Amino acid sequence: MTSKSSIEVGIIGAGIMGEALLVAISKSGINSSLISIADKRTDRLSELKGKYGCSTSNATDVALKARNILLVVKPQDLDSLLYGIGESISTSQRVISFAAGKKTSHIEGFLQDGVPVLRVMPNTPMSVGIGAPAISAGKYASDDDVKAVEELLQTSGKTIVVDESLQDAVTATSGSGPAYFFKFVEAMISGARDLGLSESDAKTLVIQTITGAAAMLNVEGVSPSTLRENVTSPNGTTFAALQVFESMDIEGIIKKAMRAARDRSQELS
Repeated sequence: MTSKSSIEVGIIGAGIMGEALLVAISKSGINSSLISIADKRTDRLSELKGKYGCSTSNATDVALKARNILLVVKPQDLDSLLYGIGESISTSQRVISFAAGKKTSHIEGFLQDGVPVLRVMPNTPMSVGIGAPAISAGKYASDDDVKAVEELLQTSGKTIVVDESLQDAVTATSGSGPAYFFKFVEAMISGARDLGLSESDAKTLVIQTITGAAAMLNVEGVSPSTLRENVTSPNGTTFAALQVFESMDIEGIIKKAMRAARDRSQELS
């Protein structure tokens, strides 16, 4: 049998986020031959092996051999996975969970004492290198463990470290946040079409506008409020549009939606 740590990174779960992590970790400097991905879908594993040159495995082998074990499964599937592999994981390994809402203490309950567990809230923009993952350390995870996870995710975007008590807030902000943004973009495209623009022109104008506005937040180094004010002339067209937002309490709607996401994350735990 191959000894433990013959795999540097083992990813259990080959969905969209599993693939995004595979890409990010490959770019971090770890040779693809030291990265293995496991999933029940053999066709999906063959696809990823062909695209990225990683090895493929199963959850048991990852638990036995990987230095870093990334759990990238749905929250409702986590317990059954840990029940099957938990006893195979040693204190020389590191467990990194990407399952929304699942606390490190819950995961530790399936493992022997001393196994470092870390929790990460990812988001889908990690797949294009501009994500916003947040890391929290469990009971046995050291500063070195946190640093190691930061290094694994260094090419995925801007990483922060937070106390685990804030992970549900992170979920409601950056975890679910891309969907809020995409919904707004969908609404703008629909609105542009209602005003007479073609589907193609509406998409071009909206996506370019949103992309440019997002870039200004980084390049200009000023607050969103200042940037908004710079576009808004008194009693002008932008002012008229923003008045509609104000009358419908868009800030209150967004905060209510984020609280709902936070509450659901707490329920999943």
